[in-house]
Amino acid sequence: MTQPEIALFRKKEIRRTLHNGEWFFVVQDVVAVLTDSADPKQYVKRMRMRDPELNEGWVQLVPTLSVETDGGLQKMSCANTEGLFRIIQSIPSSKAEPFKRWLAKVGYDRVQEIENPELAVKRMRSIYQLKGYSDEWIEKRIQSIDIRKKLTDEWQARGISEEKDYAILTSEISVAAFGITPEEYKKHKALDKSADNLRDHMTDLELIFTMLGEASTAEIASNRDVHGLDPNKNAAREGGAVAGHARQELEKRSGRKVVSAINYKTLPEKEVRKLLDK
Repeated sequence: MTQPEIALFRKKEIRRTLHNGEWFFVVQDVVAVLTDSADPKQYVKRMRMRDPELNEGWVQLVPTLSVETDGGLQKMSCANTEGLFRIIQSIPSSKAEPFKRWLAKVGYDRVQEIENPELAVKRMRSIYQLKGYSDEWIEKRIQSIDIRKKLTDEWQARGISEEKDYAILTSEISVAAFGITPEEYKKHKALDKSADNLRDHMTDLELIFTMLGEASTAEIASNRDVHGLDPNKNAAREGGAVAGHARQELEKRSGRKVVSAINYKTLPEKEVRKLLDK
C-alpha cells in the first residue's frame, strides 16, 4: 500500500506517494505549480499533443498510482524524478530550474528520512508551520495522519483494496460522526473538491472527533475480526457513531456546533483563531 505525502514547493502543495521505495509526484499538481494553469488536466493533454515523443512514452513514464485523498485512495497520474525532468522539458516555464533543484533536494531528503524516520515528522511539522498553523493544531494533525494510516492498514488486512471501497467506508464514518459526507463537508467549508484536503481545513475539535471515529472503527473491526466490505461498513458506522454521540454531547453542553464553515484557505490562521474564540 502506498503512503500519502504532501510536499511543498514555494508554498504550493504537490501530492506524492511512495512506490517501490521511490517518490512519485502527481503530475497534475506539478503542472499547476509550473504553469499556474487554471485547468492542469487540459494543459497536460495539450502538452502531449505538442510533444509526440513524450506522448508515445507516456504510459511507461507516467504510471497510474493510488494516492490517498479525503474520500480514500484514488488513481492518479504520477511520475518519479526522472519522469518529471522529461515532462519539464515540454513546459516552457521560468520556474523549471528552481523546481529541478527542489526535486533534487526532495530526493536527498527521502534518503535521509529512510535512515531516520523522525526527520519525516519534523519536515511535516515545518511545512504546516510555514502555512501558518499553530503548534497545537499541528500536533493534532500529525496524530490524525497516524490514526488514519493505522485504519487504512486495518482495512487492507480485512480485504479492502479498491479505491471506491475506501471512499465508501470513509463516508460511513463521516456521516455517523458529523452527519454529512466528506463531499458535503467540503462544500460546507467552500473547498475545492479535488484540490483541497478537507482535514487541513478542520478545526481542532473537528480533527479530534475525526480521530475518535477512525480509531473506534479500527478497534471495532479488529476486535470483531471482520472481513469484506459490508461487515467493515457496519464497523465504520459504529465507530463513527462513537464520535457522533460524543460530538452531540459536547454540542449540547457547550451550545456550539462542532461542524464549522471555517477553513484555512481563505483566512490567516490567527484570524481563524479569533473566530473560534468568539
